[in-house]
Amino acid sequence: MSLDAVPAEPVTPGPVREVPDTLLTQSWLDLSFLHWAADPADVAPLLPGGTVPDTFDGLSYVGLVAFRMYRVGWFRMPGFPYLGTFPETNVRLYSVDRHGRRGVVFRSLEASRLLPVAVARSAFRLPYMWARMAIHREADSITYTSSRRWPGPRGARSRLSVRIGERIEHPTALEHFLTARWGMHNSFFGRTAYLPNTHPRWPLHRAELLGCEDDLVAAAGLPAPVGPPVSVLYSPGVPVRFGRPRGLPTP
Repeated sequence: MSLDAVPAEPVTPGPVREVPDTLLTQSWLDLSFLHWAADPADVAPLLPGGTVPDTFDGLSYVGLVAFRMYRVGWFRMPGFPYLGTFPETNVRLYSVDRHGRRGVVFRSLEASRLLPVAVARSAFRLPYMWARMAIHREADSITYTSSRRWPGPRGARSRLSVRIGERIEHPTALEHFLTARWGMHNSFFGRTAYLPNTHPRWPLHRAELLGCEDDLVAAAGLPAPVGPPVSVLYSPGVPVRFGRPRGLPTP
C-alpha cells in the first residue's frame, strides 16, 4: 500500500457510509461464522491489488461462513423466490484499501443454484462454485453440508454443525471486527473494485461447534486450519443492500 494511504476506518457495529444507490438486495439467514487466526504474510498474496490484510492485534483471520441466501434481487425489485434462494458457504479474508475502507475478500463461495453461480462468475468475477448443499435445523442445532460440483476441485466438502446459544448483548471488539464489514474488495477485469453494502446491526449469538469437517479453506489456497476456531458465532440474519462498485486508483 502506498505511503499516502489513509488510516483504516473505525470498526463500527452499524454502517460506516451511506449507500444511496441499490444494485442488489438479498437477505442472509441462519448464519454460522467460524474464524481462525492467520499470519498476515499468508493472507497478503491472496488479496486484490491495492489492498492489504486487515489485522486485529497483529493477526489476520480466515472465515468460514455458512448460511441461507434468501431472495436475491436486482435494484429495488422483489427478490427471486427460487433462483435467488439457496444455501451458501464462503471462505473469506479481511482487507483494507488505501482509502481506509475495510472489507472482505472472498476466496470461494459455494452455492447450490447453477444459474446464480454462472452470473456471479461472469458478471462480477466472483469465485462462486456450484455445489450440492443442504441446511438442516433441529431445535437449537444447525448443520450445513456442501460438496463441490464445478469448477473444482470437484468433491471439495464441508460439513459444519453448531449449537446456538444465548444472544450476545455486547459483542467484543474482535467479534465486531469479524462480522461488521461494510463492503468487499474484488478483482474485476484487471482492476480492484470495492462493493459497498449496508444492513442492520448484526444480532449475534454464542455458538458451540459440534463438528467441522472442511476441505474448502485448503482448496481456497490457504493453510488448512489447525485446531478449533478462535471464534464461533451464530446470527438469525439480516436484510442487505449492495451499492454500485467503486474502483480503486491504479497503484
